[in-house]
Amino acid sequence: MPEPRFWIGVASRDHVRRGVGEGFAQLNHGKARALERMRAGDGLIYYSPVERFGEREPCQRFTAIGRVVGEVYRVDAGGGFRPYRSDVAFFAEAREVPIRPLLEALDFIHDARRWGYAFRFGHLEIGREDFERIARAMLGAPPAF
Repeated sequence: MPEPRFWIGVASRDHVRRGVGEGFAQLNHGKARALERMRAGDGLIYYSPVERFGEREPCQRFTAIGRVVGEVYRVDAGGGFRPYRSDVAFFAEAREVPIRPLLEALDFIHDARRWGYAFRFGHLEIGREDFERIARAMLGAPPAF
């Protein structure tokens, strides 16, 4: 089995909560490309810059963590919207954590003054060490991968 990879997906908190409740990940407004880079066994953490999609109320927290368990598939979400998704087993015991206290410790943040730049593409691959740092804050200990 190949070594797992670790990812951060960016989505509003309300969208993350829906995905957690239904057990799926959806990235970049339903485009397939980001999800196609992931495979079953990979770790996924969601970062939510805002509370609700289309609004400006800041959230700036890591809001969910889980393990990818399925392949990419497409769904009919109604109104002609057909997003791509992957199934994810989210850790129900995870707590949301603010990003700011972690900024100096995260290797993927190259400049703590411009930390939002890292999230500009809606998803990114991170190292195991950063995944474990965030997982420790969310779960108390990193999950086994």
